[in-house]
Amino acid sequence: MALAALSALAAGSLLLTGCSGGGNNSAEGGDDLAGLTGEIGAKDFSEQYILAHITTELLNAHGADLKANTKLVGSANTRQALENDQFVGYWEYTGTGWVTYLGNTEPVQGAEAQFEAVRDADLEKNGIAWLEPAGFNNTYAFAIRESEADELGVKTLSDVAALPEADQTFCIESEFSTRDDGWPGLKEAYGFKAPESNVTMLDTGVIYTAAEKGDDCNFGEVFQTDGRIPALNLVVMEDDKEFFPSYQGAFTLKQETLDEYPAIADIIDVVSQKLTTEVMQSLNAKVDVDGEDPQDVALDWLEEEGLI
Repeated sequence: MALAALSALAAGSLLLTGCSGGGNNSAEGGDDLAGLTGEIGAKDFSEQYILAHITTELLNAHGADLKANTKLVGSANTRQALENDQFVGYWEYTGTGWVTYLGNTEPVQGAEAQFEAVRDADLEKNGIAWLEPAGFNNTYAFAIRESEADELGVKTLSDVAALPEADQTFCIESEFSTRDDGWPGLKEAYGFKAPESNVTMLDTGVIYTAAEKGDDCNFGEVFQTDGRIPALNLVVMEDDKEFFPSYQGAFTLKQETLDEYPAIADIIDVVSQKLTTEVMQSLNAKVDVDGEDPQDVALDWLEEEGLI
């Protein structure tokens, strides 16, 4: 079954030549996806909102009748909504799929190898298809204000672990605090000795400003593609022990949906090829720094790229 599904996916990808050449991926759209209805999901942060709206608008331009749902909180709820057919699909990250949904404790080294591993395993075990990944890697990271990084002399997470306990203060979000690829594993990998009283739990968006101010913590848990990192003059600590897995973004959906609407793979692939880490940082900054609406950001980008 898994081999047949993979063959179908590979066959669908061969259509990309016809889709991407000769201007066929322009704003003209089409009715390739007529009859496809439902919701495109998202987790609860700006990048996911933007991706959900990009996907919804683009698929609708090709005949679908979809709506973006940006109301769920957390990875587990979003994945469950896909499995329960509440969502047609949503953008997931390879590291999250490998560790959180497939129950692995060790990442696969190399972004391509990590993607292939999670794609094959999730299809075989759960019937979930992963389309070709985008060029951005939204991995976890820890960041500190530039001035304090210079004062403490830290560039890597190993440097952080060597600091006096009083300087090892962290702001993290609740989900990160319990994930195998989050705080528990990170503490063990680097040997952080700071007591739990040095760890402050905050909402995702608040962590960036907290790290900038330095009142609640020196080091804030951030996402690599977040536009607030350069905007707030934060410095990302190098993960010198390569603890965090690759978190390439890829659109996920049930294989049965892809079998019924194979054109989805070709349409999404055009977007995936354009979404680099730098592009995602720029789009995210429009929302998180400039205060723009995620749907407006998505529509503007699609129009600028000539996709709708």
